Amino acid sequence: MLTHPTLDRLNAMGLTGMAKACNELIANSEAEQLNHAEWLGLLIDREWSSRHDRKLAARLRFAKLRHQAAPEDVDYRSERGLDRALFLKLIAGDWIDAHDNLAICGLSGVGKSWLACALGHKACRDDRSVLYQRVPRLFANLALARGDGRQARLQRKLGSVQLLILDDWGLEPLDDPARHDLLEILEDRYGRRSTIVTSQLPISTWHEVIGNPTYADAILDRLVHNAHRIDLAGESLRRKQTKKA
Repeated sequence: MLTHPTLDRLNAMGLTGMAKACNELIANSEAEQLNHAEWLGLLIDREWSSRHDRKLAARLRFAKLRHQAAPEDVDYRSERGLDRALFLKLIAGDWIDAHDNLAICGLSGVGKSWLACALGHKACRDDRSVLYQRVPRLFANLALARGDGRQARLQRKLGSVQLLILDDWGLEPLDDPARHDLLEILEDRYGRRSTIVTSQLPISTWHEVIGNPTYADAILDRLVHNAHRIDLAGESLRRKQTKKA
């Protein structure tokens, strides 16, 4: 039977999952029936699970997802035009390995942000780095970063994550600095990382939102041409929930 000094050493080495499992086994009289191989297997399994859970928690904290959404909770019954077969393929994540993008379009309240966060949550579970950003706030933060010397660091952060979620795209036209910042972000990510964009506007209008034709062509070429598309329709899910209440 393991002694308390052994537990202290396990904790000192950072094997906290294994140490906790040892404590539980020591307190369980039925554990005396286990042989050494079974003991070792249980301890290793617990340590692996503990490390996996801590790593996932860290990825989710970094991602700052807007919604606590999971792919298992996606509602395919709502009449909003969500293609179940397509979304299940997106959940699998091969498109992220291929460095493709995803555009989710539809009117306010149909669940665009929630679906994007569900895919982000699954990517975190698959040990991928994810970062969620609302586009209006992102451009404001980039403008501040230019003034205090943080711009290069923020740009590297936006360019390096395996999945970047840009939510609420197109709420207002872009000015010159925002156009430049967006092109730099997408240039860093093109062919190397994946991006999800959600918007109330159809893709056909994005050129006008960007404004400058040269920038618009360059941005959309990097964002749209290799993008999977989900076009949602129907009544706002939030409005439906209010009616039920």
